[in-house]
Amino acid sequence: MDVSVSQNQVCPACQELRPHFDKAAAYGAYDAEVRDLIHLLKYEQVEPAAGVLGRMLAQAIHKLGPIADSILVVPVPLYRSKRRQRGFNQAELIARVALKDKTFRCELRADVLERMRPTVSQIGLTRAQRIENVRGAFRVSHLNRVAGRAILLVDDVLTTGTTASECARVLRRAGAEKVLVATVARTLKESFESGKFLAQGATFAKAS
Repeated sequence: MDVSVSQNQVCPACQELRPHFDKAAAYGAYDAEVRDLIHLLKYEQVEPAAGVLGRMLAQAIHKLGPIADSILVVPVPLYRSKRRQRGFNQAELIARVALKDKTFRCELRADVLERMRPTVSQIGLTRAQRIENVRGAFRVSHLNRVAGRAILLVDDVLTTGTTASECARVLRRAGAEKVLVATVARTLKESFESGKFLAQGATFAKAS
C-alpha cells in the first residue's frame, strides 16, 4: 500500500521522523515459514535457505516497480565481528540469489556501505533510543560509487525501519540520488502519523 501526503498535511515534528529512504517493499510478514527460513540461515548457518529467501527478495524488488540497470544494489552490512561469527552476511547472500532473476541487470556492491560499530537489537527500544542506537554506525566506503546513483538497499528483515533509514541517510549524504529498500520480511506494526509509510502493508512509500 502506497501512502502519499502533501507537505502542508504533515506537522514539523512528524517531518523530522520521516525515514530517509524513498520507498520500501517486503515479500511478506515476519512469521511462520518466512521467519523459520530466516532463522535457519542466520542462526543455524543453513546456507541453502538463502536460495528460497533470495527468490522471495526478488519478488519484493519487483513490488518497487521497474528497476533500472543503473541502480546500485547495496546489502545492509554486518559489523565485522558478527560477520566473522556467522561466516557470511545474510543480506548479501540473499541479494546475490535475487539478482539471478533475469529481469535484473543491476550491479551489487557489498563494499560500499560499512558498519563501523556493533549495535544492539532495536526490539523493545523507544523511537529515540532506536535512532541513537544506529546513529553513526554506518559509513560509505566508496563515495565515487554512490554519488549521483540510485541505490537499492537490501536486507532480510525490516524491523522498525530505523536501520534502513540511517543507512539511507548516510548514502544520501554521500550523494545518492535516491534510496529504495527491499527486504524479505517486515515486522513493522506502527503506522507513522506523518503518512510516510503505512506499516501494515507490504509496500511503503515516502511522502511526496
